[in-house]
Amino acid sequence: MNKKVFEWYQYLAPAILTPLSFWLWWEVYAGDIRLVLMAWLIPILYAYIVPAVGTNILKVWEFDTSLRLGRFRPHHGFVFGSATAMLAWICHFDRAETVFDVIKYGFVVASVLGFWNVIYDIKAIRSGILKVYNQPWADHRSAEAIALDYAPWFFAGFGVVYGLGIASAEVLSSKQTFSDWFFAGFFVLLLTFSIAVPVIGYRWHSFRTHGHSGCSPISRQGN
Repeated sequence: MNKKVFEWYQYLAPAILTPLSFWLWWEVYAGDIRLVLMAWLIPILYAYIVPAVGTNILKVWEFDTSLRLGRFRPHHGFVFGSATAMLAWICHFDRAETVFDVIKYGFVVASVLGFWNVIYDIKAIRSGILKVYNQPWADHRSAEAIALDYAPWFFAGFGVVYGLGIASAEVLSSKQTFSDWFFAGFFVLLLTFSIAVPVIGYRWHSFRTHGHSGCSPISRQGN
């Protein structure tokens, strides 16, 4: 997959999937905006906050695109977020009613997001549209090694929290005893954990594997 394919995808996909995924979740939840925003907005915000920090503050990642703010493409939240909301919708069948339903959905979403986003990032790294300056990159390793060093944590790690959060919100909404303010707080808590859990997991992995946090660009030796 060459760079031109990714150049087109980054504009066409979110233009289609952003409104489509919102409408599909709206239909699932019969217009309950509290649940719709859990499923639709969380991945968009995640994909703005985490990559923006990783590119322009930590400088570990970089997008090589024509439209950029520093090292970050300003539409990235919708590129990742719309596709993620769509995949989560595909994985969704019935509303969660039990703890088992919550755990099952978290596992399924984590598995799907982890699988497809690892593949996507491998292709993106190979094409040159995405650059990741981590330890495998510094060691002149393959695109697969570069992506597998971080992608499972940031995608599957996000997916498990995101999936658990969506399903938990469904269970809570069925009780009809919680106010809109409660769900607003739940939304903030879910967003916070969806960011914190992948970052903590990645840092643990990086310290254990490479002896450093992985939160700074690594110098490359030789050619």
